Amino acid sequence: MALLPRLRQLMRRPSSASKVGARRPTTSARRGDTLHEDALRSMLSDDPNNVRAFQALAEIVRRRAAETGPDGDPLTAPMDPHERQQAADLAVWSLAEELAGHPRAWYPLVELARLSVRDDHEGTIRRLVTAAERDASGEALSEGIAVLRDAGLPNDALSLGVGHWRPREQTPEIGRHLVLAAIEADRPVEARQHLQALDFYPDQDAIAKLKAELESAVGRAEQQNAGA
Repeated sequence: MALLPRLRQLMRRPSSASKVGARRPTTSARRGDTLHEDALRSMLSDDPNNVRAFQALAEIVRRRAAETGPDGDPLTAPMDPHERQQAADLAVWSLAEELAGHPRAWYPLVELARLSVRDDHEGTIRRLVTAAERDASGEALSEGIAVLRDAGLPNDALSLGVGHWRPREQTPEIGRHLVLAAIEADRPVEARQHLQALDFYPDQDAIAKLKAELESAVGRAEQQNAGA
């Protein structure tokens, strides 16, 4: 079965209770990976937004999915590179879905959005909105806007950011993404507005270089728009 139909099945199924504290049984995992996996799952049980732990565990489940079949047998592993990639993505989807059940989890939702952005626009936006609402620092919002920009969806990135960004309190990285998304969407006036919103950030010295870089980018966009 292709990846997208299988992802749709996973998207439609009811959310189950988190199993992040328990390793999935397998007969083929290397002992080193098994011990490492248990440690990573324990860390993620305490903090589901531990990015380094998530990425390390995702690498383990990706490798295992690509090297073994659904029954855990290496002899039934997918041989085609595309099938191996699909199996790896599905394994990471399953991991992120488990972790997303934690009431404080936002990073797993961002990863689910990243995997579904090409196939489930509505679900992607819903996951990113939920992630942003779970994180007061703005890091989740910044990551979510980046997912949409990377997918070539600057207008969606702007909609997400405008509805949730608090310039005084949250990371200025959100402002950077919004300025660049507005430029990518050919909306230089809005880019200028987002750049000006960075003036509300308390530590202006810390973002002086960032603002200078964005000023140059906005200036170029305004010149191009005026000459069009």
